[in-house]
Amino acid sequence: MSNDARAATRSATALAGFLVVAGLQLAVVLAVLWTVLKLLPADFALRAGVPLSLATFGALGYATWRALHSRRRVPAGVAVTRADAPELWALVDGAATAAGVSPPDGLTVVADATVVTGEQTRALGLVGGRRDLYLGLPLLQAWDTARVRAAVAHELAHGSTRLGRWAPAAYRGRVVVGRLASRWGRGRNPVAVVLRAYAEVYRRRDAPFSRAQELAADRIAAEYAGPVAAVAVLRDLPVLAGMQRLFHAEYVGPGWQAGHVPEDVFGGFLRVLAARGEDVAILRARGAEPGGAWDTHPPLAERLAALTPPAPSEEAATDEAPAAEPAPVVEETADELVPDLPGLGKALQAVAFPSHGRTEVGWDGFLSVARTAEMEREAEAALATVSRAVGVPVPDAERVLELAADGRLKTAAATIFPGLSPEETADRIVDLLSLMLALAALRSDVARWRHNWTGTAELVARDGNHLNLTDVAAAAADPEQAEAVRAYLTQIGVDLAAPVGDRPAARAQVLGGLVNLSADGGRTDLLVTDLGFLLVPGLARGKGGDAKRRLHQIAATGVPVSSAVPESPEGQTAVATMEAPVDGRRFVPFVDVAAVTALPGRRRGWVLGLHDGGSLTLRSSLDTEELPGGWAAWEDAVTFLAGTR
Repeated sequence: MSNDARAATRSATALAGFLVVAGLQLAVVLAVLWTVLKLLPADFALRAGVPLSLATFGALGYATWRALHSRRRVPAGVAVTRADAPELWALVDGAATAAGVSPPDGLTVVADATVVTGEQTRALGLVGGRRDLYLGLPLLQAWDTARVRAAVAHELAHGSTRLGRWAPAAYRGRVVVGRLASRWGRGRNPVAVVLRAYAEVYRRRDAPFSRAQELAADRIAAEYAGPVAAVAVLRDLPVLAGMQRLFHAEYVGPGWQAGHVPEDVFGGFLRVLAARGEDVAILRARGAEPGGAWDTHPPLAERLAALTPPAPSEEAATDEAPAAEPAPVVEETADELVPDLPGLGKALQAVAFPSHGRTEVGWDGFLSVARTAEMEREAEAALATVSRAVGVPVPDAERVLELAADGRLKTAAATIFPGLSPEETADRIVDLLSLMLALAALRSDVARWRHNWTGTAELVARDGNHLNLTDVAAAAADPEQAEAVRAYLTQIGVDLAAPVGDRPAARAQVLGGLVNLSADGGRTDLLVTDLGFLLVPGLARGKGGDAKRRLHQIAATGVPVSSAVPESPEGQTAVATMEAPVDGRRFVPFVDVAAVTALPGRRRGWVLGLHDGGSLTLRSSLDTEELPGGWAAWEDAVTFLAGTR
């Protein structure tokens, strides 16, 4: 038996240890329960036996099942059959043959820049089941066929038996345990303490196999697609994923939250890749980010070195023939693998980015409404602050110019920014005037946005000519030029009191979710957004799966909110409120939270003090679960609130 095969066997044996540890815990509790019942009088033991068993052995058994139970996450995507894309399936079949595994049972194209195998497993991965391959559409769009071939071969090679018959089970177990380990570190499951301690032992015993298995998968990818393509995948996959994160944060996210959706999400991603080559180069030079504690991949430098043959020494070069150059990568575009890749992209967008009432527009319109919506939110907050400072409502640009003309805007700015110099305060006044004039020009249909895909946008006149409102704003800050500025703006058609007009309800960005919390004693589910907490009445015990699916649907639909500028100087700020709460839901904006207090004890809990004098008590429970990133989002929100209240 080779060293790698022995490492795989040790890893699988250590994996089975989780089941042994869990069984020993139950056996110990059962033995203690039996001993206690034997010591009690017979009549009392008969009466107390059932409730005592349920309270101890039954509760621990349920906790053990919950701690070791893992649901397979199925990403949203479009299934591609052999008839739909025979060439793509031929590539997958070839990769499976190269890896020595059977082809996957299904192939699904997903939105993320990734390639991953999902398998229905039992007993922590010791027993396998149906396998599906999930392939990211961005890979088919941006890569040549050779790189797609290498990426698929590497992923399927995780199920190869080259490192021994137990290698597939060992790999499946590492993935399952890595997913469960995050749950063992949170909540109050009594079984988690022992499992968490044993997980450290397991990880040390599994480390040699995980390293060898990833390197073996790299070698299989190089054998099937060529070493050049295998190396390119190692370098470029993190880059593509990073660019996709940038694309969603800077291009899709703002317009999505403003209530719109682009007509062609994936086409926009290709444009960003083509336009932002400098960012691609920076990400490639930076390399992949360090993986977490349960990441199976060795460092990138080690993987690249293993795929790069050593250069021959000078002595060897004189006696031996020159080493053969690696076979060149055939630069076939991967979109030829799918007959109608744009059509597949549209079908995937309907699944991965359902509009849920959002308005579908072209990219120019989408980017325009996104930029305008950001300015509207900024203006609402600024106007609320100025309103408090001057003691009267300030609803629009016309009123701001009046304040600038009579000098009250300068006085208000000095009150709002007491620590700034007069020059810095004047700059803030010009910034506010520039913002308000730009919005007035947009609302009056005098200006529009001109976009490019480098991440910048320029405000231009409706006919495309240059529009310099910054100099106009600087002049408006001078009371002596106020009337001249007003006359100029009227001449070019800017209505300073132009209304906002109809716009779709904005959606708060959902950051994470928690299922089965206790809110003031009642079961509730919770979504953490960038504007506040959405509380949804919980379902009955035992319906955790239904509750998570419901929360996923709410998150996908979005949490509609509106921003209200205070109508009186007593208003505090622009406030996010939920549009038409339904089904007993409650939205708690961050601005309503006055204080956060952590409750003592093993059961995690917090009290949110509210500005209206009320409070909200939230506690975790035995069956609390999280949507991906739920606890992290909650802790970030609590830390933010505690640090700013």
